[in-house]
Amino acid sequence: MTTEKTRSEPLTAARTLTDVAAQVAESAVSSGARLTNGGKEIDAHQVHVSRLAQIATEAQAAAELTAYAESRADAGQADDLADEQALIFAAEALHKARNAVESDPDTFAVGEAVASTLAADDTRNLIRDGMSVTRIAAVGRRVIDARGAFTAALDDEIANMTRDHAREFARTEVAPIAQEMHRQDHLFPEDLITKMAGLGLFGSSIPESYGGTEMGLLTMVVLTEELSTISLVAGSLITRSEILTRALLAGGTEAQRETWLPRIAAGELLVGIAVTEPDVGSDVASLMCKAAPGERDGVKGWVIDGAKAWATFAGRANILALLARTGDAASGAKGLSLFIVPKDPYDGHSFEHTQPGGGAISGIANPTPGYRGMHSFTLAIDNYFVPEDHLVGGEDGLGRGFYLQMGGFAAGRLQTGARATGVSQASVEKACHYASDRKQFGKPLADYQLTQYKIGRMSAHTAAGRHLTYAAARIMQSDERANLEAAMCKVFASDVAVWVSQEAMLIHGGWGYSEEDPIARYTVDALVLPIFEGVKPIVELKVIGRQLLSQ
Repeated sequence: MTTEKTRSEPLTAARTLTDVAAQVAESAVSSGARLTNGGKEIDAHQVHVSRLAQIATEAQAAAELTAYAESRADAGQADDLADEQALIFAAEALHKARNAVESDPDTFAVGEAVASTLAADDTRNLIRDGMSVTRIAAVGRRVIDARGAFTAALDDEIANMTRDHAREFARTEVAPIAQEMHRQDHLFPEDLITKMAGLGLFGSSIPESYGGTEMGLLTMVVLTEELSTISLVAGSLITRSEILTRALLAGGTEAQRETWLPRIAAGELLVGIAVTEPDVGSDVASLMCKAAPGERDGVKGWVIDGAKAWATFAGRANILALLARTGDAASGAKGLSLFIVPKDPYDGHSFEHTQPGGGAISGIANPTPGYRGMHSFTLAIDNYFVPEDHLVGGEDGLGRGFYLQMGGFAAGRLQTGARATGVSQASVEKACHYASDRKQFGKPLADYQLTQYKIGRMSAHTAAGRHLTYAAARIMQSDERANLEAAMCKVFASDVAVWVSQEAMLIHGGWGYSEEDPIARYTVDALVLPIFEGVKPIVELKVIGRQLLSQ
């Protein structure tokens, strides 16, 4: 077995920079905790807390990418490209953190020891070396020559096998229809849903005792990433099922698990999520859609009235996981309960579903620039009845809906990290292919330094997002309450996807703005990633910032 002494110079430098970035983040968070009274006064310092969240998240991303490269070296399988990417990203992350501290030293107040380390010549020289144009362009040249292909060895054999199978499925089954589905805003095809169900994809987090495949979170993340590399919609199909699955496993009754989970795992029931309302976005505790006790045809249950917005896949879905108020408005989050609401599936851009004896759900799809193929609906729910056993958790679930839903959203954020990484990877690959084939001024775009430099940075940031997400999956596998890590990978990988896809579009020039080219799809698809499963500013402040500062 090799030792740390045999690690490459770039990897050794990456470790030094990563450790300093961690010290800066820890010290800045400590001073931020004092400033915000342990996170209780975040709203008085929102800009600072947002910056703290970014510094801490990027420091963690650098740590995970460096740790991956170290694991390869220590296993005698050194990956010199990963070493270089780790150094490039660690240098950029620390450079940004240092700039933030130096621009506002009183607020960040990192302490004399950390400030001295930041100012040291050794630190500055390592940052300069990591951010060297020559180094980054050399990495870009290698990535271009490989046409963007990547390797990310995993210790989990099931995850490795799943990657191979998912990649083949996505590139043979999904790729032929992905672009036209986007351009025509068609719903994701039924035959592919059936094939995905046959592969057990909808049961990836459901225990075998309930008919699932229970692949584990790392495997689920790898699967999602590979599907999303070809189509964000394909990678997103299992997210809604994942959210309800988590809620049922965490707080559903045994009868509910036995009733719903096998059918979800088999792909017989597809799930839509109905949480957001037209006038309520991230402030979920202020939801006003109501569920009142009622009875219909001698059956006791709940009558639901209200409106929902951005209910993705709600038309095609057979069941909605719907959050409704069962207590008065003053009860806030404690007055919300989670319901399973059955409905017929519809494949258009609008629908109206009625119940015998009254009750209806109608929906109109919101036109969007990207993330087409699932359709996100605004719903009007009128006097809609569900039996009492459709309240998740039964009587014990009354008033627990917010917490069950948030637990599901943590899993959704983890998947968003994987979806975003898939979009970034697709953008890198497309940019590499185009740069290699397109000639301007007598030579391929790939031969120009700026192209190489751009792709070098794009690949390093994509790798950082990937390994931050993989690490979050491992942590959540052992502790389902680890929503800090899920939030970090969601925010960071989503930002990377937006930036990387736009850089790739610029490499394409005018053709990148044509809907005939997939890069235009990647760019508009990426824009939704910082929004769903918690819009970026709210996740930074109320999830990442609050948890860091309260610790």
